[in-house]
Amino acid sequence: MRLQIKNYFYKMKGFEKSPKPKHLSEILWSGLGAFLALLSISFFTKFLGTSTIDNFFLIGSFGASAVLIYGAPQLDFSQPRNFIGGHVISTLVGVLIYKYLSFDVMILSALAVSLSIVAMHLTQTMHPPGGATALISIIGSSQIHELGFYLIISPILSVSCLMLVIALLINNLSNNPKRHYPKYWI
Repeated sequence: MRLQIKNYFYKMKGFEKSPKPKHLSEILWSGLGAFLALLSISFFTKFLGTSTIDNFFLIGSFGASAVLIYGAPQLDFSQPRNFIGGHVISTLVGVLIYKYLSFDVMILSALAVSLSIVAMHLTQTMHPPGGATALISIIGSSQIHELGFYLIISPILSVSCLMLVIALLINNLSNNPKRHYPKYWI
């Protein structure tokens, strides 16, 4: 038992060195992509007619996606299937839970995030910010709740597609052969 405990804590030591810093050009491309995407989302959500807090929630969720698809475009989490699928599937899970279960909001929130993780695993669409979109389906305002399943199409799918187009344009402008997007579609 003592050896198991020692091995358990030994795993927390870490076994690799931190990666080298990125080149300045890659950092700047990442920043430009995120800036253009979030500016576009801000304009888009302004016309949705949802509350300011809902817009901030959405921008927060997609801000996390921007870190992935512009800052780390080669990660599996960043690929189009994961990016769009993760948001759409997680939103579907959140909407279903909100519509058909009547528990306390804290239980609904925990269920939405945990079941969205399970659904993303099962569909091979793991995208960490998807957990936030599932949560938004639960904690959003009455305007978000009134959208119901339409929330999946607008703003989630439409904003995801907008960000994907920007990612395709920006991530492929670099002369660096290692900076391209996507690594794969399906």
